[in-house]
Amino acid sequence: MPKLPNRPPKYCRLKKYAVVYYHGKTYYLGDYGSPESKTAYSRFVAEIQANPVFYLSKGETEICVKELAVAFLDHTKATQDIADYKHCRTAVVDFLLKLYGDDTPADAFKPSCLKLVREEMIRSRRFCRNTINKYVRRIVSMFMWGVENDSVPETTWRALKAVKALPKSYPGTFDHAEREGVPKHVVAATLPFLAPVVAAMVQLQYLTGMRPSEVFRMTVGDIDQSRGNGLWYYVPKSHKTERHIGKKPIPLGAVHQALIEPYLIGKNPSEAVFSPRTAMEERNAEKRANRKTKLTPSQIAKEKARAAKPSPYNEFYDENSYRKAIEYAIKKGNRHFPDSDKIPHWHPYLLRNSAATDIELEHGLDVAQAQLGHTSANMTKRYSSAQLKHREKMAREQVNPFATKGGSEK
Repeated sequence: MPKLPNRPPKYCRLKKYAVVYYHGKTYYLGDYGSPESKTAYSRFVAEIQANPVFYLSKGETEICVKELAVAFLDHTKATQDIADYKHCRTAVVDFLLKLYGDDTPADAFKPSCLKLVREEMIRSRRFCRNTINKYVRRIVSMFMWGVENDSVPETTWRALKAVKALPKSYPGTFDHAEREGVPKHVVAATLPFLAPVVAAMVQLQYLTGMRPSEVFRMTVGDIDQSRGNGLWYYVPKSHKTERHIGKKPIPLGAVHQALIEPYLIGKNPSEAVFSPRTAMEERNAEKRANRKTKLTPSQIAKEKARAAKPSPYNEFYDENSYRKAIEYAIKKGNRHFPDSDKIPHWHPYLLRNSAATDIELEHGLDVAQAQLGHTSANMTKRYSSAQLKHREKMAREQVNPFATKGGSEK
């Protein structure tokens, strides 16, 4: 039987006493079976569910960094989305606990310790400078959470906040080039080599500016077709800015509906709109349609065996399978093009940048901000290159008001 997360410790017996075992420590509740011990047990469970680190700092020994990290990761997993949890786990497990996974007291973790963890991140060459700064802030937030739960002195957290972010060109760090959108003609050149279901995903993402996860996590039940105004509304289950702007439906017009509608037929509300299983069925149908010879008896038998056995493919795409589907199509397409016309590498995250630029150029910055679901226009500008295009247009069209036909003006 799998171990359940957040399962409370059991009410146990140790000789004549009732005890609970929690994070390697034994807590006595009184005589085993007595009403007092059962009341104490109920209070113990309630306290650790309300505050997981309450008993870690209640004993004679102080809470250590490892205990605080375990409790913080449990809290993060229960309260934040999976992406935030993975980032926290990487910063805490791969780096913080690598150096301070012993019995180092949490209140002995000083700014010099945090800088040592940061240097370990720099030496790993796994992350750019901005990501390292974000991971350091996540570690500081762990100690802030400890202060909130009466497990770490406030002075420890405030001291860690004094560690400044790494500036540009800091020794040993690197920065990624600014992300730009994928040109429309590059997307158009790739589409014929994509499976139809992936081609629909790419076009929908380009038109709406959705995040890749919002496209490949879309289920049939997430689409509201009942409003009667000619539009459908897609409400993602969650997104990264939901805590700032709440859940915002994405309107889908006729052009979007045409891409989605073929993949809604015969599906339950919980099923994926765009599924790898559908892509494989489309690919097999294309192979059969292009086949020039008849099927052999052994191939017919294989077809029957596949039909009898459920598909091994997942119901949903993820960030890797979606990206790999596009990479496969680019490689497939480049076999047909000369070197001068090869399709350059691109990935689905660039489609959001492309959408931001196109929407800002056509409708303005405010509309682009609303469509992309950003909390500020400055964030939209990071995705869009429309500002540069406006400046380029002005540079081409601007005239010198001080110039005269005959030279200097008299």
